[in-house]
Amino acid sequence: MVASGEWLYDGSAPTPVLVVRLDYDFWHAVGEADGELGPDDAPTLNSEGSAYYVRHKPGWSEGQPFWPDSQGFMTLDEAKAAAQAAVAGPITWR
Repeated sequence: MVASGEWLYDGSAPTPVLVVRLDYDFWHAVGEADGELGPDDAPTLNSEGSAYYVRHKPGWSEGQPFWPDSQGFMTLDEAKAAAQAAVAGPITWR
């Protein structure tokens, strides 16, 4: 995890937001495991060989496996901006 915070679901329920950096394209790996990739499908990674993913939806709690709610982003700032755009209130980053 490279960033964490929370937002208030329905204005009152604290809901965690996580940004993780992975050294692989999560969705490409899922497609590969499911046999759904075409011959020209390639992972999308930044110049450092990683991508950033966001988890922001209610229902996740610490200790559970991470499953992203987003596409992969090339920078932490892009991931944090996408997280903010996806929720109905401000995110308080820690």
